[in-house]
Amino acid sequence: MPELPEVEALRGFLAERLTGRAVRRVLPVAISVLKTYDPPLDALEGRAFTGVARHGKFLDLQLAGAGDSDLHLVVHLARAGWLRWQDTLPAAPPRPGKGPLALRVELAGEPAEGFELTEAGTQKRLAVHVVRDPAEVPGVARLGPEPLSPAFDRAAFAAVLAGQRHRIKGLLRDQSVISGIGNAYSDEILHAARMSPFRLAADLSDAEVTTLFTALREVLSSAVERAQGLSAAELKAGKRLGLRVHGRAGEPCPVCGDTVRSVSFRDSTLEYCPTCQTGGKPLADRRLSRLLK
Repeated sequence: MPELPEVEALRGFLAERLTGRAVRRVLPVAISVLKTYDPPLDALEGRAFTGVARHGKFLDLQLAGAGDSDLHLVVHLARAGWLRWQDTLPAAPPRPGKGPLALRVELAGEPAEGFELTEAGTQKRLAVHVVRDPAEVPGVARLGPEPLSPAFDRAAFAAVLAGQRHRIKGLLRDQSVISGIGNAYSDEILHAARMSPFRLAADLSDAEVTTLFTALREVLSSAVERAQGLSAAELKAGKRLGLRVHGRAGEPCPVCGDTVRSVSFRDSTLEYCPTCQTGGKPLADRRLSRLLK
């Protein structure tokens, strides 16, 4: 799943290529991805992109008004969605039900450039919204603060954790608490902070809150820096190369050499280092029990 660093890189990538360009046509392939109907998708045609913004893990493609208000094409790539840039789009329209293609946006001009939204797998969660204000998208409206915003300092971080009787792993991923962090970077932040993912937020000491906040800023800032300048096609591999524990179960921890372990849930996993994060105690698979004692 693309998270804040990858979506921010996509924002910059698209801003360079879309700003000032007009939409020739929009071709929906998987109708299920379209979550709004007013304005209609074809209302984008003929309008020019004025910029690209990011709200948490949402991309906000902004288009100039054409006799009425400006429009926003808001995209959430979800778990298995991705954006594919095409220097030359096929002349033939795409066929529904053939492969992962969900939506194609063709720009005016020759050759026909544009981008495609794709989604792998059987669980279809890719979401596309056409709105007059991004706040009309429920997922955007409920977003918590941006973790790399200058306004989100240590005091603001402590405030969102205060009194929370929830495990810190889940809170870091909760988009209404802090926006933009998903499964991978929450694992990386907790590893950098040397903290168990099962710690309760309300039980953290002042020193632990400071350590966790520092790890959050450093992990995300480094990931954003690594992703800058990468093309859409390069971002997935670039993210993988920068991860220390997430997706690396069975490999040695780069800090202490212990084996990175995994805990499986119904629809996700987390990875951690026992030596660095849990005092050497392996966490049990959550499908079976809580914690090996």
